[in-house]
Amino acid sequence: MSPISATDRFAGLLLGTAVGDALGLPAENLSAERIRRRWRGKWRMRFIFGRGMVSDDTEHTMMVARALLTDANDAKAFQRSLAWKLRWWFAGLPAGVGLATAKACIKLWAGFPPGKSAINSAGSGPAMRSAIIGARFASDARPRREFVLASSRLTHRGWQAETAAAAVAESVALTMTNPGQPDAEKVISVLRQLSPEIEWQNMVVTMEHSLNAREAVSAFAARLGLKQAVSGYALHVVPVALYAWLRHPGDFRNALVSALECGGDTDTVGAIVGALAGTSNGKAGIPEEWLRTVWEWPCSLPVMEQVAAVLADQQQSRQSNARVRYFWPGFLPRNLLFLAIVLAHGFRRMFPPY
Repeated sequence: MSPISATDRFAGLLLGTAVGDALGLPAENLSAERIRRRWRGKWRMRFIFGRGMVSDDTEHTMMVARALLTDANDAKAFQRSLAWKLRWWFAGLPAGVGLATAKACIKLWAGFPPGKSAINSAGSGPAMRSAIIGARFASDARPRREFVLASSRLTHRGWQAETAAAAVAESVALTMTNPGQPDAEKVISVLRQLSPEIEWQNMVVTMEHSLNAREAVSAFAARLGLKQAVSGYALHVVPVALYAWLRHPGDFRNALVSALECGGDTDTVGAIVGALAGTSNGKAGIPEEWLRTVWEWPCSLPVMEQVAAVLADQQQSRQSNARVRYFWPGFLPRNLLFLAIVLAHGFRRMFPPY
């Protein structure tokens, strides 16, 4: 098998994020048992008429990617650029925005500077958008840490959220700089160094033991107290996503499905697994039927691939100030349609199977 190029890894990351997000979105906040009762057979896009749409997980990743296109040389400038994108994203009436992110966006509109807008929170918002930072600065540890913190502290302030975001970025960076599939031992070693907090250290030990025992992803989730659903807590979402990726190296489909079957915050878990497995396997490793049935506009999959190509070029040349244009006024009608579909899903959940 020929080596996977940097451009293909970037494309796999962005497209994998979109696929994991879209596939998991209809099951968000459902328990593992209810998912099994409601949908039988293979996982497929089910958001609307056999098609999938992305949520804030992919949108945030793309905002970070676009901010990196123009401001990859200065973390403060990057943070200001991302802050403006978050303001206007919030003004576009996104459905399902997290509480901490919503409060931070309101503070940004109220005039708080980017360094003062974060909310004390242990949510997974920063982690869902940090993979692309790990890819862009795969060979540069210092800016990688600076940019992850700059992104995280726009919306969330708390060691859990920051450590989870760093874990995703560092795992992606390790994948970008080491050919082949992820080395679980190396990843565990990197994770162990991210925080001295006992809760984090215990989680890393649990992950290592479960990997050595070759336990299923659902069994690892149960060890974390997540037998029926994965909560939105950063130290629940990210460990489950990382474990699914390490447990099924080279297998995008099984890594993603095994994580989604745990229930709970399926869109965010799916987006992070998709980013990790997409980086490892490139675009070609993503099931074609899932790619084909993602329905998005104006930030379409071809736009994501274009962003990936420019970021890969920038990484090699260390240049900044590039842009990828698309029809941004289309976001408001798109979001209104998205909201209507989300409400229809909510209505459907009032009926069996429970």
